[in-house]
Amino acid sequence: MDLIYIFDDEAGKETLHVRAELYKYLIKVRRHKEGDILHFRSRVDLKLLHTYKLESLEPRSAELTLISSEVKEVKSSKSLHIGWCAIDANAIEKVLPSLCEIGVQRITFILCERSQKNFKLDFKRFERLLEASMQQCGRSNYIEFETCKSVKEFIAKHPDTKVFDFSDNTLANYSDISTVLIGCEGGFSPNERAFFKSLGSFRLDTPMILRSESAALAVASKILL
Repeated sequence: MDLIYIFDDEAGKETLHVRAELYKYLIKVRRHKEGDILHFRSRVDLKLLHTYKLESLEPRSAELTLISSEVKEVKSSKSLHIGWCAIDANAIEKVLPSLCEIGVQRITFILCERSQKNFKLDFKRFERLLEASMQQCGRSNYIEFETCKSVKEFIAKHPDTKVFDFSDNTLANYSDISTVLIGCEGGFSPNERAFFKSLGSFRLDTPMILRSESAALAVASKILL
């Protein structure tokens, strides 16, 4: 898949030099040539889209000149915050690019009662995975990441949360959901269910049991797309 834009922290300068791995990708793999138009964003100011013309090619580098810079933000028209009871980081990493493309705004990873206690989340690595997805789908902002010590603490901070859980309630309209809570493998504990009972819960219209990461994707799609 081609890139909608390219991350380069030098983007915005009048002249841009591309070398090393990016040069190999753009010239050897994508076969860009002199005269082609390419788009770049800098991590310093993601809302700006910089348009360059590929002016000249050398054996190991390419020189591009700036044509224009404009504010062009690409993000979901809706805002969704997922409170996600922590699961294995490898499972999270597999679905992060898709959650990015769907338009999830924020994910809070919660240490719930049935979460593995030794989980480690590498947010820097998550951001690198997001960047690859953002360049391909065009999105111009990162998913925000944070952590929370318990379901109780999360609900206290976000009392408007809707809970995805085993339930008789299937929703006809998801448009009013801005914060959703999703359990880990094994679901919520009886104590947690008792705590958020007053919030009400919902399920999707399927007889299958969804894995935690599948639930995150499915619920986000219902709400945002």
